[in-house]
Amino acid sequence: MNRKHCMALLCLLISFCCHAQRIHFQKLSETDSISIARQMPVLANEVLAKYQQAGDQKDYLNDVFQLQILAGRYTDALVSITNLRGISKTNDQLLYKQHELLVQARLKQSSSNLSFSEAYKPLFRNMFSELNNKDAVRFSLAFITRSGISQVKKDFAEALTKAENNDSLDIKDALELCKRYYRLNFYQQVEAISKILLSEEFNKRYIIRNQLIKTKDGASIAAIVVRLKGVTTPQPVVLQYTIYADSADWSSILEPAIHGYTGVMAYTRGKGLSPDQIVPYEHDGKDANEVIDWISKQNWCNGKIGMYGGSYNGFTQWAAAKYHHPALKTIVPYVAAIPGLGLPMENNVFINANYGWFLYVTNNKYLDNEVYYNPQRWRSTNDRWYTTGVAYNKLDSIDGTSNPWLQRSLKHPGFDKYWQGQIPYQEDYANIKIPVLTVTGYYDDGQISALHYLQEHLKYNPKAEHYLIIGPYDHFGSQRGGYPVLRDYAVDSVALINTRDITFQWLDHVLKDDKKPAILQDKVNFEVMGANKWEHAASIPKMANTTLNLYLTDKKEGDHYVLSDKKPNTLVALNQEVNLADHQTSNNNNYYPYPIIKKELDHTTGLFFMSKPFNKPVEVNGMFSGSLKAMINKKDMDIGVSLYEVMPNGDLFDLSYFLGRASYAADMSVRKLLHPGKIETIPFYRSRMVSRQLSKGSRLLVVLDINKNSFAEVNYGTGKDVSTETVSDGNVPLRIKWYNNSFISVPVKQ
Repeated sequence: MNRKHCMALLCLLISFCCHAQRIHFQKLSETDSISIARQMPVLANEVLAKYQQAGDQKDYLNDVFQLQILAGRYTDALVSITNLRGISKTNDQLLYKQHELLVQARLKQSSSNLSFSEAYKPLFRNMFSELNNKDAVRFSLAFITRSGISQVKKDFAEALTKAENNDSLDIKDALELCKRYYRLNFYQQVEAISKILLSEEFNKRYIIRNQLIKTKDGASIAAIVVRLKGVTTPQPVVLQYTIYADSADWSSILEPAIHGYTGVMAYTRGKGLSPDQIVPYEHDGKDANEVIDWISKQNWCNGKIGMYGGSYNGFTQWAAAKYHHPALKTIVPYVAAIPGLGLPMENNVFINANYGWFLYVTNNKYLDNEVYYNPQRWRSTNDRWYTTGVAYNKLDSIDGTSNPWLQRSLKHPGFDKYWQGQIPYQEDYANIKIPVLTVTGYYDDGQISALHYLQEHLKYNPKAEHYLIIGPYDHFGSQRGGYPVLRDYAVDSVALINTRDITFQWLDHVLKDDKKPAILQDKVNFEVMGANKWEHAASIPKMANTTLNLYLTDKKEGDHYVLSDKKPNTLVALNQEVNLADHQTSNNNNYYPYPIIKKELDHTTGLFFMSKPFNKPVEVNGMFSGSLKAMINKKDMDIGVSLYEVMPNGDLFDLSYFLGRASYAADMSVRKLLHPGKIETIPFYRSRMVSRQLSKGSRLLVVLDINKNSFAEVNYGTGKDVSTETVSDGNVPLRIKWYNNSFISVPVKQ
């Protein structure tokens, strides 16, 4: 056979193989539930016939059992689930048990005249009767979708719409469509009935009471009190105080009781059964203190109360601690928020990510999942606001929904008395003498809030018993103890901990005189990324043993300037011009960095400064800071400073970043405008803490830029209230001279 014939045959084989891997797809309307229910099992069977394992066996089996259930091949699905559980490294016999329960109910249905509900209920009750209290609570999460069934419907509809553009699908798209339909089908069948059964099950084990607690100003605080049946003596009490009212969240409600405490879940006024207006933040400190007082007087309380929880629940702990109730013995705040510092603005720059949150928590007595879990809406709002260039205070007009809490926040662009009154402030910390355990993560978008509490506590009470646990976690990962893969970064194995177990070990230590958690070997306990080890220090400054002061020079090498450890002898400046009126392009502030390890960066904006290679491994431990010297032609600007490790192979590891407003650099409470044409000193220090072992040959990269994008308020530099500025205020470009006596300080351990 000659070469020409060989090539023709090869092309024919390639064409045949490609065609064979595509699956015919009959177009379906998302409103035609009958046709969907008929056609999706057919599609699942076709995918099963062609789907071959190409990677991890666990991923493959996870896909296969869902396809098998959808296709009605229930016995095969049980085998796949058993095999999947067998290769799991956790030895957790509850893994995938909710899916197994669904299959067993379907098999029982097929061999009898029972309805699904009649088949499912006894299987569910029998399974739960064999679980201990801790496993029962943990497993309850498997039957309820956190984002709400409407979001699961939207996810399927999105995949269906994508599929309708073609008359055939490749294996990947067909698989994704089947998995989304299976997830929808699963929750539609089991969620509503499981909620009823869970309530029935837990009321057998616990005494669960709804309570309305009256405050001195006449408001009502809704609370749920949980006690383990059979306990007759007073116990220490663990309180969670939150705005996230969700009566079906059994895991949070029952957690203290399964650890030997009376548990109280109390909600921000107006939430749950409270008839009052919903008011985030403003009353929580005083209200939580009154709840603590009420608890302390109950016959089931032994006089000792602890608090724990994350994000908003972390804020409420500090807000309550401000009032120093003698019964409050400890707090365990994870990723604790600070209104006015971490959200809805960061270092005086309003962040769009918080916009939808106000609607999420105030639209109804519980949570508006349908509104909040609608990323398309928020992306569209952000994009339309940015491209039109209207004032930031018109963001809710762009969205088409009134957002009074956004408007109230915008009236306080400085960290003024409005914000200060909601948390401990300055000398308030001096009298917080209870033990505190703080948990946060290097990639927690609220980290600066969590660490601000710690730093202020130690500043005004140097003898405070305050411990910190921090590692490679994001906002939600910190609250559970991390994920094996975080934003495409494979986390060190030792970093994976159990935040809840450590929390109750700590509560036992303080409230029951038990031993301290083993991880707390010193006041600051941090995982060193890349070294796969925990280190411990007496304070944040003592995480490092030296500081690198690196200057932003005008000496260029390739596509970057030199970051020098030598202070310059001659003052020179680098010029940067930013067209603030151009909203077809963006300057990135690196907020919420993803992925953590990048192959390259966009060099179209910003100034890049790189250090010389390290001649031996070194740890970057702590928070980088700096002092920028700049002259501008306007009265203000919002600055972004990002810090990367450039690894020997050229990849970039995202270490930390800073975003802040220049006019608030000296004092976040008082705005001090810059003087056009004058060299100004702009200090910065509220960056993200990080610990990372850099290898020999790695370098540090600093990217300096101006914030201008659809994710945060745009400062046009007029000196007016930034939320009222429009794109027309940016007609004159921002011109900056960055001087080479600007420097960053990087804490390192050598």
